[in-house]
Amino acid sequence: MARDEQLKERWELVVEKLSNQFADGDRLDLDSIIYLIGVQELGQIHREYKKDHKLDLMHIAICKVLTPYGFYEFDYVDEEGWPHYKVLAQLPHLKAGEQSVLMKEAIVNYFLETEYIN
Repeated sequence: MARDEQLKERWELVVEKLSNQFADGDRLDLDSIIYLIGVQELGQIHREYKKDHKLDLMHIAICKVLTPYGFYEFDYVDEEGWPHYKVLAQLPHLKAGEQSVLMKEAIVNYFLETEYIN
């Protein structure tokens, strides 16, 4: 199977599973999935977040999923339990479509690693 086709199939599986689990079957978008990963990584699941914390959660998720690509490295967890990452390399300038593909690939790999999908 071509790499692009496999990524597309796996992405659809991630979206379907998460949508059924967290959105009563309504289709989650990329940003929503990034947010869910951030909540998972923070580990404070049963909590309400303000808008600025939601952005911080998305940042945590982006750092986490792009760590295997060499862009970030886990640094420490602060006194409130929030993980912090060091920037190792600047993200390349990508077109919107290329950025979306990179994030989808990184997210699929995250869920493969956590065995949410196989």
